Amino acid sequence: MNKVLSRIFFAVFVAFCVCLSSSPSWAHFQVILPDKNVISQNENSELNLRLLFTHPFEQEMMDMEKPEKFGVVVRSENIDLMKHLKVRKNDSDLRYWEAVFDVKRPGDHIFYVEPSPYWEEAENKYIIHYAKTVVNAFGMEESWQKPLGLRVEIVPLTRPYGLWPGNVFQGKVIMEGKPLAAAVIEVEYYNEGKKVKAPSDVYVTQVVRTDDQGVFTYAMPWDGWWGFAALVDAPEKMKSPGGENADIELGAVIWIKAERGN
Repeated sequence: MNKVLSRIFFAVFVAFCVCLSSSPSWAHFQVILPDKNVISQNENSELNLRLLFTHPFEQEMMDMEKPEKFGVVVRSENIDLMKHLKVRKNDSDLRYWEAVFDVKRPGDHIFYVEPSPYWEEAENKYIIHYAKTVVNAFGMEESWQKPLGLRVEIVPLTRPYGLWPGNVFQGKVIMEGKPLAAAVIEVEYYNEGKKVKAPSDVYVTQVVRTDDQGVFTYAMPWDGWWGFAALVDAPEKMKSPGGENADIELGAVIWIKAERGN
């Protein structure tokens, strides 16, 4: 009888472990999305930007506190945009942020955000993702490939606008100014309207790694926004809400748009 009970217990335990291992673990992404990433001559130059913390493919939001920093770099000038931020809430009373910015000068506009640390209770760690995106204005291309000096950052090696679906995007991850070798890059599609259905959970987040020079490559199959997040553990700890030392996940995030022709 004891052997029978032991076998039943073992079978239940194995099934429980399988269920745990097969549960979806969707990637977190700090999102910074303008309503367009190219502004042409004689076009409306007003940009509407959204900042949110979410699972992009599944379109499941988390609550986002007011960022630590939000700004834009234009022709080497760093402009603080914190005063432009307006808090918004979705139907679940979760916060996200919006801003309006009137583009007046030609050139590459690199928008960036440093969020407040997000406590992820399920993983017992803080998450800080430094995110950016590039908007080109009036045809002047001069600084899309320049780093901003963020603690961890993806520097584009492919021009990050004017891209078709199927184009390859290549970037270089740097941390504290040095290339980050063998870094995990999580890639997700911003699946607005949930128009793309994944065959199974493993398709939701694509994963690549950087080479010894911190370089990674990915081809975007569909039109729309794509997020690339390079993840690394910070050397320091932070106090958890319970007072314990907790790990910090740093992320370098860049948002790229691929567009179809008419």
